[in-house]
Amino acid sequence: MIIKSVNIVDLVVNRANDRHGELENETAAIAWLFNERETHMRNLTKDIVDKGEIYEMPLVTPEGTKFVVFDGNRRVTCLKLLANPRKAPNTELQEFFTEQGARWKGEFPVAVQCQVEANRERIDEILFRRHTGTQSGVGQSTWDDRMKATFVERTGQSSGISVADEIERRLKEADMLPGAKKIPRSTMNRLLSAEPFRNRLGFSVTKGRFEFTHDENVALVAMARVANDLANKKLVLGDIWDVDGKRKYLDSLEHDGVLPNATHTLSGRPVSASPLVAKPAAVARQAKRNTLIPQTEYGLVWPGRLQRHHHIWEELQFRLQLTEHPNAISVLFRVLLELSIENYIVQAGVPVNDGDKLAARLIKVGKHLQTAGKIDSKQLGVLTKFQQSDQLVSADTLNRYVHSPNFAPSPEHLASMWDSLANVICLCLQA
Repeated sequence: MIIKSVNIVDLVVNRANDRHGELENETAAIAWLFNERETHMRNLTKDIVDKGEIYEMPLVTPEGTKFVVFDGNRRVTCLKLLANPRKAPNTELQEFFTEQGARWKGEFPVAVQCQVEANRERIDEILFRRHTGTQSGVGQSTWDDRMKATFVERTGQSSGISVADEIERRLKEADMLPGAKKIPRSTMNRLLSAEPFRNRLGFSVTKGRFEFTHDENVALVAMARVANDLANKKLVLGDIWDVDGKRKYLDSLEHDGVLPNATHTLSGRPVSASPLVAKPAAVARQAKRNTLIPQTEYGLVWPGRLQRHHHIWEELQFRLQLTEHPNAISVLFRVLLELSIENYIVQAGVPVNDGDKLAARLIKVGKHLQTAGKIDSKQLGVLTKFQQSDQLVSADTLNRYVHSPNFAPSPEHLASMWDSLANVICLCLQA
């Protein structure tokens, strides 16, 4: 452990804090803290000003010339905004931090003592063990169940099955271990922390049980490649710290022909249209459809650049009720569709014209997906008809939802439109 004085301007509020999962940047992370914890943040700021110090050192790791905060993001945010109130999310908060800054006795500190840890595995071990009360926001905020789940999903740490142990055991039985070199198990667990990533290697972990989803021999070859890359440090923790990093590495394995594909799927298992998108098997059996997006697992993972997409998705899947909020749902459905299409265009490099409207962009994306083997001609046909105004699923219908004073969306119609476009939306979000 190294204790170091770090300039406040060199501290970066963590955009991938486990309180909220991956967000786009530091600004979004600061905004989240005030959207979700404004009272706590104000109380903490007043306490810091009253005492003239913070009582616990932030836990940070070096990243270039900066230091990313892994514990103490609220404290660091308060210090950064006291030093520069203009960074606060809105005018009211800017005035608050200006007033609090004026209360500071003596010269405001330029730097703060931090615990610096270069080993990110050690950072996760430290975070895993820290539990304190909230003390009305002055103390460290306790993680709720979703925050704990985010930590487990990011790191692969849980009290259940160890994916790395299971893989290592199977590779040993097949005499496919990478020589005498040890496999960094915590790094492997992080890479394979979520089902969509495990599925790409040809296995699944459900209800604490490891099982192959694709031909075992092919899956073992893919696992051996990952184990070798980790053991020989061709792949290190920093390479797969976030969703985009994990996806980039697995995409490279797919490009090399290492990963199992649909032809290797074991009998009786559904073949997904994409290695990262699992079609929701329980949609048709759902007892009652209360939300636009059925409350079943779609196999999505959310990088920070898709933070707004993620928030809209959660509103449509968990919060807005079809019978009570059809107008709000119809507008957000259109927004999610547009943002998803745009994400695919940017990430996959689909050529479009500036004047292309929603229908034209969707069709171009559909053709690109079909060429990539991710949708079939039947699915493309549904998208092609999207430009026809007399179709149930059409751009004209979505436009009327937003602009027409007389065109009222019905829960049944909205649900039908979602079911028709869900797979394409998921594929666009996973680009």
